[in-house]
Amino acid sequence: MDSTQTKILLADDDPAIGRLLSHVLESAGYQVALAADGVEALAALEQDVPDFLITDWDMPRLNGLELCRRVRAMSLPKYVYLLFLTGKSSSDAIIEGLGAGADDFICKPAVPAELLARVTAGGRVLQRERRLRELADTDPLTGIPTRRLFHNRLEQEFDRSRRYGKPLSCVMLDIDFFKRVNDSHGHPAGDMVLISIASLMSNLRRGSDVVCRYGGEEFCAMLPETDEAGANAWAERLRVKIDNLAISIGHTKLNISASLGVAQRMDDTATCEALVDQADQALLVAKQNGRNRVVTYSMLDDRGEIAALQQGDPFHGVVARDIMSSPVPCLRQVESVGQAADFFFRFRINSAPVVDERGELVGVLSEKDVMAVMLSANPWQQRVREIMKSNVVSYEEDTPAQKIYEFLCRVSLRRVVIVKDGRPAGVIGRRNLLRRFHHWLQVTGRQPFDVHPTLEGLDRRRAQGSMDETAAALVVRAETLRAQMAGRDADFIPLVVNEVSRMQELLGDLLALTNVAAGSKGETQPHQPTM
Repeated sequence: MDSTQTKILLADDDPAIGRLLSHVLESAGYQVALAADGVEALAALEQDVPDFLITDWDMPRLNGLELCRRVRAMSLPKYVYLLFLTGKSSSDAIIEGLGAGADDFICKPAVPAELLARVTAGGRVLQRERRLRELADTDPLTGIPTRRLFHNRLEQEFDRSRRYGKPLSCVMLDIDFFKRVNDSHGHPAGDMVLISIASLMSNLRRGSDVVCRYGGEEFCAMLPETDEAGANAWAERLRVKIDNLAISIGHTKLNISASLGVAQRMDDTATCEALVDQADQALLVAKQNGRNRVVTYSMLDDRGEIAALQQGDPFHGVVARDIMSSPVPCLRQVESVGQAADFFFRFRINSAPVVDERGELVGVLSEKDVMAVMLSANPWQQRVREIMKSNVVSYEEDTPAQKIYEFLCRVSLRRVVIVKDGRPAGVIGRRNLLRRFHHWLQVTGRQPFDVHPTLEGLDRRRAQGSMDETAAALVVRAETLRAQMAGRDADFIPLVVNEVSRMQELLGDLLALTNVAAGSKGETQPHQPTM
C-alpha cells in the first residue's frame, strides 16, 4: 500500500507515547490521527474510517479490548487492520485479544523498526482483502458496483437520512426490450448496451451518489440528500440521454430506450428494501404505461387525482376476492407459442397469467406478445417462458378493492392478477370495477345523476322487464351448460368456463335489478350484498 495514502488512527492515553509513535509513522509517510482513549477513537472512526487502528490495551473510559470489540461490530465501508500496543504478553492475553478481533500485537516499549514492519505486513493483508472485495463488489462487465455493495451503502445512507431528516431517493432503471437486442444483434451487442448505460449513469452521478447494476438489464441509483422532484429531474435527464444514444454495432446504429421508477424515503418507509421496492413499483407502472418514461411513486400513491365519491364508498369492506372473475385460465411456461395462440382462440381472451410447474405465477402473456414473434423463424416452437412478461402486476386476494381501483385508474394496464399462496386465483379488470360500481348504485338506490321524478316509474317498469329478460337468458345459459356437460367434447373445459363466466355476470345483473323493481311496490331495500 502507498504509505502517503494510508491512514492510521493511534489511540493511547499516554501523550508521550502517542507523540513518539506518531513521529515514527509520519516519518515513513503515513497519515496519523491521535485519540486519547477508546471513546475518542470511536468518535474519530465515525467521522473518517482509517486503514489501521493501533490501540493501547489499558485506557480510561473505554479500554482497548472493548474498543476492538465495538469496531468489529460496526458496519464500516472497509476493513480496519487492528494492532494492539500492550505490555501483556501472556498466551491468555493474546488469545483474548485475537478473540476480540485484533489482527496483530506490538509489545511495549515499541521498537520503531518493528512497528513499521508490522504495519507494512498489515498493508499487504489489506491490499489482498480490498482486491477481493473490489472483485466481489464490482460488476465485471460494466465496472460499476454490484447489487451487494449498493445495498450496503444504501443501508448506511438510509439510517443517516432517518437520523438527520435528510431526503434520500432511489431510481430503478430497466432497458426497454433488451431481449430483442440480444436476439437480433447478439450478446456482444447487448453487452455494449449495458456498458453504455453504466457509463451514462456514472457520468451523471455526484460524489455521494451510488449507481449499480442491479441484475440483468436493470440498474439502480441511490441519490442522498435528493427529494423525489430532484430525483425525477435526474432520471429524466438520464432517460433523454439514453433515448438520444446511438450505439455502433458493426455498420448499424442501435437506438435504445429505458423506463425508470423513482421513490423518496418518507417517514413511513420502514426499510431501505422498502424504498427500492417502491422505486421498482413505479418502474413497473412506467413499463406498463408505454415504456421510455419516468414514473414517481407518489403518482401511484397520490389520491388527489381520483374524484372522491360524495354518495358513499362502493368499495368499503370489499377485498379482491369479492369482485374478481374466476376461475382464471392459465398458461404453463413450458407450453409452446403455438399452444398459447390456440389457447387464446379457444378461451376468447387476449391475455393470460403464466404459471410454473408448481402452479405459481411467474408472468403474463398477451396476444400482442405472440404477434411480436409471429413472423420470426419457427415462432410456434418457442416456449411461453421465452416471450412472456415476467413483471406481472398481481395482488393478494385479501387486498382492499379500493387499492386496485386506484392503481387501474392511473395506468394503461387493463387488469391485474389476483393470487392466493402465489397461485392465480382470479383477475380484476376495469369491467369488474365498473360493474361493481353500477350494481352498488342500483342496490343502494343511488344514481350517478339526478333522475327527474316523472321518469322514475318508467325506470322501475323497465327494471322489472329487464329482470324477466335476464332470468330467461340465465335459463338459456344453464341449458347450454348442461348440454356441454353431457357432451364431454374435447373443448369441454373452455366452453364450461365461458358459460359459467356469463352466468356469473347475469346473476349479478339480476341481483342489482331487484332494488329498482322492488321500489315500484313499496318494498324495503334488500341488504347490500358483497359482489
